[in-house]
Amino acid sequence: MSKYNFWFFSSFLIASIVALPILTVFSSFFSETSLYFDLLKRTFLYEYIFNSIFLLSMVLIITFTIGVTLAYFVSFYDFPFSNFFSWALILAFAVPAYIYAFSLIAFFENYGTAYTILISVFGEYNYNQHIPKFDGMAGSILAISLSLFPYVYVLTRSSFLYQSNNYMEVGKNLGLSEKETFFRIILPSARPAIIAGLALVSMECLSDFGTVSFFGVNTLTTGIYNSWLSFDDLNTANQISFILLLFILILLSLEIYSRKEARYHQPGRGYKPIQKIKLSGSKSFFVFLFCFIVLFVSFLFPLSQMIYWTIKYPKYIQDLDILRINLNTIYLVGLASIILVMVSLFINYGNRISKSKILNYLTTFSISGYAIPGVILAVAFITFFSNLSEFLSNVTNLGSTKKIFIGSIFGLVLAYFVRFFSLSFNGIRSSYEKINNSIDESAYLLGYSKFKTFSSIHIPYLKNNIILIIVLISLEIIKELPMTMILRPFNFETFATQAYIYASQDLLEAAALPSLFLIGWSTILLLFSSRYILSKKI
Repeated sequence: MSKYNFWFFSSFLIASIVALPILTVFSSFFSETSLYFDLLKRTFLYEYIFNSIFLLSMVLIITFTIGVTLAYFVSFYDFPFSNFFSWALILAFAVPAYIYAFSLIAFFENYGTAYTILISVFGEYNYNQHIPKFDGMAGSILAISLSLFPYVYVLTRSSFLYQSNNYMEVGKNLGLSEKETFFRIILPSARPAIIAGLALVSMECLSDFGTVSFFGVNTLTTGIYNSWLSFDDLNTANQISFILLLFILILLSLEIYSRKEARYHQPGRGYKPIQKIKLSGSKSFFVFLFCFIVLFVSFLFPLSQMIYWTIKYPKYIQDLDILRINLNTIYLVGLASIILVMVSLFINYGNRISKSKILNYLTTFSISGYAIPGVILAVAFITFFSNLSEFLSNVTNLGSTKKIFIGSIFGLVLAYFVRFFSLSFNGIRSSYEKINNSIDESAYLLGYSKFKTFSSIHIPYLKNNIILIIVLISLEIIKELPMTMILRPFNFETFATQAYIYASQDLLEAAALPSLFLIGWSTILLLFSSRYILSKKI
């Protein structure tokens, strides 16, 4: 029984690491309110809440429309460059919303890039009065939507491809047109995938800090950051975090309730791969144009803006320590990825050999961190470890231990662990479930120990999946801003934090090079993992 206790207590420890910072946020609701929080309730709190709800609503509508439409086109129709668009459209993942925001401002501002282009083509004139301005709420909605729609696109496309040609045949047999088949059969059957994509969009949107801060939009996230950093009021930051966390829980509860007893069955033996409908003429042109516009606006536009600035203002290149920031980024990515993958393998194997229901419940709870916005996790970490340090200082006279966890690489990696453990754990588990238990039993009969079975049989089988997970974790960490901004050591910069610092100082041109590196690294990772992300077997 002792061997199972080892796995049980190991998983219990991991669940505790995840749970304690989150419980800190919940407990803050019962804490005494500060003068600043009372002032906030009488002034900006309701503006924070309204802006967050409005921003989320608009982003969900836009990402749903773009993501589902693109997924439908590339899944069911054959048109020029359809295969190219099927993977190229995920490149929008490489451009974080805050970098897209820099591009919007730079292009459409007075005497910006758009003005320069018009002057060079049509000659001198006051074009500023005719150039549209994307700032404030409109800019935030556009930037966040165009960076997050791939969540909906990837999951919906996978669902469409797995639905098979049978659904199209059902529509024809019922006498439905292509439009009616889509809205009455195909779209409802893809509902779980669409909802899953929109849930990810919701969490990312509500946790966004860089974009709304840059555009000057007051949301709950900026309220959390300002409470802690500007007013040094950690208790208020926690109480606003509780409100934001409550929003997320309500959204998840509404989604679960809306499903009720609905069931969504996957195709069985009668599965037929989709036979794409070949488009021609104006239909083919307009579908191609829509896909190209989305690709251009979401990826090529911000990329070209960053390249333009980098070339136009080379003086900022020498001011940036590119080698050091690259090393910082690689260090964080490597350390966090190795720890996450090793722990995920360890716990999944523990679940496999112990077959404990309690252990499954514990590990299921431990993956909840991905649903918590990064800014909430950061504030929760600071609160928890500040309280722990104070307690230990009073009890043991060790002095402050806060610096071990706050403003250190160790604390930052620990926060990444909580935030991205779900991504790593679920990725390993999905592949582990494909390894038949009879393989383990055969290995034991051949004299293999449990460790040798794990290292010599399981690890080689999971190799490709492990590589994919490392790539996806790396992509998340490279783009992560609020957690890194709050918890990083002093003077320890990544491309994300460096770009934001420059932009917050109105040095948009200087922000171009770190932004370009961030987009470049993310693009390489996306291209490397695209064959997994867009697999028809998802």
